Amino acid sequence: MLLENGWKNFLNDEIHKEYFIKLLKKVSLEYKSKTVFPNFENIFRAFNLVKPSEVKVVIIGQDPYHGINQATGLAFSVCPKCNIPPSLKNIYKELVDDIGCKYPKNGDLTQWAKEGVLLINAVLTVEQGKANSHKDFGWQKFTDAVIKNSLMKKNIWFLYYGVDRHKKKNF
Repeated sequence: MLLENGWKNFLNDEIHKEYFIKLLKKVSLEYKSKTVFPNFENIFRAFNLVKPSEVKVVIIGQDPYHGINQATGLAFSVCPKCNIPPSLKNIYKELVDDIGCKYPKNGDLTQWAKEGVLLINAVLTVEQGKANSHKDFGWQKFTDAVIKNSLMKKNIWFLYYGVDRHKKKNF
């Protein structure tokens, strides 16, 4: 299991459920037979950069970027050398317009994660060139559990982006 930083305990019940074990097996097979993003060791990177007790904001996207060298394991984040994708440009534009911050120079959101922003997608893996290709694997059940468990804490902001965001409104 690649969950660290207190998340194993926080999600202990969830990661031992049958659906999650099957999900990880299916994902492992995909990595062996296809090109899948993010890199296997980065699937849970968003969780490993911030402890559950330190989460202040949860930003949820649809699924990882599906282009080569784009997905980093953090929703909307790309490597510093990558072009900033349109979805992240829109987020940056809102930040500049709403609060007057400077437009960031790159698309690496690692610092956000280290400051308490949990950057996850509803689906944590994707096949190269096939947006939302792993949407039926069971990731949403897992990320829903993350959201529900996080709601137990007070003062957490949730931001949902993507076409499926309306599915999370019941939380």
